[in-house]
Amino acid sequence: MTFLDMLQGAERQHASLLCVGLDPEPAKFPRHWQGDASKIFDFCAAIVDATADLAMAFKPQIAYFAAHRAEDQLERLVAHMRRVAPKVPVILDAKRGDIGATAEQYAIEAFERFGADAVTLSPYMGFDSVQPYLKRHGKGAFLLCRTSNPGGDDFQNQRLATVDGQPRLFEHIAQLAQGPWNLNGQLGLVVGATYPAEIERVRALAPTVPLLIPGVGAQGGDATATVKAGWRANAQGQTTGPICVNSSRAILYASAEADFAQAARRVAEATRQTLCEAQRA
Repeated sequence: MTFLDMLQGAERQHASLLCVGLDPEPAKFPRHWQGDASKIFDFCAAIVDATADLAMAFKPQIAYFAAHRAEDQLERLVAHMRRVAPKVPVILDAKRGDIGATAEQYAIEAFERFGADAVTLSPYMGFDSVQPYLKRHGKGAFLLCRTSNPGGDDFQNQRLATVDGQPRLFEHIAQLAQGPWNLNGQLGLVVGATYPAEIERVRALAPTVPLLIPGVGAQGGDATATVKAGWRANAQGQTTGPICVNSSRAILYASAEADFAQAARRVAEATRQTLCEAQRA
């Protein structure tokens, strides 16, 4: 199965648009594990177990593992996901972006070492920095397009001088992802939930590519507005423009006590329900 097949299959099977982000910070772990980086796998595996039937995807952020020399725990975690949620895709949030030869090595890291189904990338260095990932049959890649951080305005909102007018940089990236860059049909875009009007603009320019949308939950993005702006379906209710709405901290740190996994499930279930209701609205 391709990444997009897995994503759409998990959406249908779990009736979910929710991506559970895995950003483990030992300082925020439950009291009995607080500050103990050796428990990163145990903490994340408990979250995965609690939300496996609710998630459309899981998104581990590599920096939170690498900062604690826990890449081996990330490898174990992905293997654990394959056992308990084999049909839920894994998106490695790495935001890589480098020249072709180096990108080849990063692709090996993402898809062979960590076994991810998709990876996040920066398109700033151009197509040759993205192409190595697209050579991997069925693997997905999400290009940073309109990110949720305030500093995204510094570049993403700047206008370009092109033969077609003056699109903003994020609009140009959306057009490339929908068109000439999407060589394997598995390319998507990262757009932040804090900018629903711009999600809608991206969707207009890229009507069928999957959108990875962070920023719901702790960052303050509105789940209902996000779905209305980005998710699209045909007259039969079948998804034509998939979205994967990520929530990390609100789920991971719903409780600082021994019931953290159960609390995470409750928040994940409530978020999933809100997203589902927005689909029907």
